[in-house]
Amino acid sequence: MAQLKRNPIYGWFVGLILLSILDVALYSLWRWRRLHRHDAVIVAAATRYGVPPSLVKAVVWRESRFDEDAVGSKGELGLMQLMETSATEWADSVHASAFIHEHVLDPATNTLAGTFYLSKLLRRYPQTDNPAVYALADYNAGRGNVLRWMKGAAATNSQAFLQQMTFPSTRSYILDILAKAKKYASTPE
Repeated sequence: MAQLKRNPIYGWFVGLILLSILDVALYSLWRWRRLHRHDAVIVAAATRYGVPPSLVKAVVWRESRFDEDAVGSKGELGLMQLMETSATEWADSVHASAFIHEHVLDPATNTLAGTFYLSKLLRRYPQTDNPAVYALADYNAGRGNVLRWMKGAAATNSQAFLQQMTFPSTRSYILDILAKAKKYASTPE
């Protein structure tokens, strides 16, 4: 019986398949780690300030895609993209001495400060059917815009509020976060 010659293309093909499998496995591991490496600090902050962890995680996802070193164009920092005034308000509330805005680049500090602020915003709209919609609009577009959009039925009805919103990007921001929070609450990603 003649011995079959090994085709060099076959070796390359097998090698490429193995590299592809390894690449997919490494990407999946990297993605899982990126999505879950801050879970403990998110849950701790959410528990401390009475905010659903799924909502906090969804804000982190939308604001920074879990990048603790993220810096926004207006000076927002970290996981929850905190402005200096919001971070300082948290620092004052916990009597953090010698606080500087760059401290919020620490994931635990950022998540505590951001969740404190989100909690404050959620409590600001108790008369509404879904305080999260109004709080997220406030977090993204500011209180002045929220007050401008809270006219008529939109003062208490979140669907009317979303329709009255003049910033499509803020509407998209809110809907993205709410959908992701629902997903995080039902199944860990």
